[in-house]
Amino acid sequence: MAKPDPRPDSVALLEKLLAALASKGIVTEAEIAEKRAATERASPELGARMVARAWADPEFRARLLADGTAVAAEMGAMMKGNPPLGVLEDTPSLHHLVVCTLCSCYPRAVLGFPPHWYKSSAYRARAVRDPRGVLAEWGTVLPPGMSVRVVDSTADYRWLVLPMRPAGTEGWSEDQLTALLGADELVGVALPRVAQAAAA
Repeated sequence: MAKPDPRPDSVALLEKLLAALASKGIVTEAEIAEKRAATERASPELGARMVARAWADPEFRARLLADGTAVAAEMGAMMKGNPPLGVLEDTPSLHHLVVCTLCSCYPRAVLGFPPHWYKSSAYRARAVRDPRGVLAEWGTVLPPGMSVRVVDSTADYRWLVLPMRPAGTEGWSEDQLTALLGADELVGVALPRVAQAAAA
């Protein structure tokens, strides 16, 4: 008698599908392994490092804004098979907030898995109706006169926010700048930590 498979049905079914795709030459075992490894190592640190480098290097910043997908791939993100990555630059007069109004589209290749709140129907609806109210719940209070642009992340295009570099960080290393950022800052619900402290 065959031993029962202890894994959930969905996992066992996925393994069968991947094996069938590999056997037909649609994907290779190496490509599957590479995608799994990239998924496991994807985290907000990669997106944070991209932003930190953009703050310190104008040429890199220009390339990031022009083609986020290519820059993410250069930095080790597995972009093959993922939607293109756009980068939204905050300015003194404009703040970006990313939401997926239909489900939970998220730039996983550079931020890892989406936080639970990002997938919630409450966030998805309120971010569009009352973006300043949502930001205030994160303690993010924007200066008077600063506009908020809500950008919909979709199955066709994913977005990463490039926040403004906080004052007082001149001369900081890339590692120090990276430490100011997490997923919240990179989808626009929070400001870089030094900026938050200065605003409080």
